[in-house]
Amino acid sequence: MPFRHQLLVLNRQRGARRVGFRASDRVLWSWLSRLWPGWRQALVVVRPETVIRWHRRGFRLYWRWKSRSRHPGRPAIEAELRDLILEMHRANPTWGAPRIHGELLKLGFTLAQSTVSKYLPRHRRPPSQCWRTFFRNHLRQAIAIDFAVVPIATFRLLYVFVVLSLERRRLLHVHVTAHPAAAWTAQQMVEALPDETNARYLIRDRDGIYGAEFQRRVAAHSRERARPRDRLPGGRWTPPPI
Repeated sequence: MPFRHQLLVLNRQRGARRVGFRASDRVLWSWLSRLWPGWRQALVVVRPETVIRWHRRGFRLYWRWKSRSRHPGRPAIEAELRDLILEMHRANPTWGAPRIHGELLKLGFTLAQSTVSKYLPRHRRPPSQCWRTFFRNHLRQAIAIDFAVVPIATFRLLYVFVVLSLERRRLLHVHVTAHPAAAWTAQQMVEALPDETNARYLIRDRDGIYGAEFQRRVAAHSRERARPRDRLPGGRWTPPPI
């Protein structure tokens, strides 16, 4: 009814510059304002939020149409060229994609090296042992050491040396010092590892405190039988894919 009444008022005042309301109109809206508190919402045909939403939707549809992919993926090459790549690979098994790509350029074929690599057969290799598998297999024989820095009330720093068994996250040894040194750290390792321990792998960072003196003292105690963390079996240490 409110929208229909607006149309009636506009039709009456079509030739006038300003839309005027009669006394009956004012009485009607005064009565509606008491019975219907939300009558002002009916006067708005389109809200600003609706216009903004339409505008955003239109832009989204426009750019989706503008950025559509007419030819998805890399254009395929001819079957004869694919057969030639496979034939060159079978005739020369030691040739890789760069060598075959160079030979094709000499023959007058213009294509990218990545395209040659795409059509070369893939040889499945046996999966190598990852760090997760290594830790799972040797978890009972691995320990980890590290320093933690603790500030005290006098604004000094204390260094907490922690020795941890990785099998059950069991704390083997803890000691605190204000002046850590390689000899002191090696002595803590000697005290942390009794003679009956089965630890073979030591996990640590590349701090300079674990230098030659630390390794010599621990090796004399016959406990560091494996390489440190940055020289575990298999080459130079890289972050494990866990």
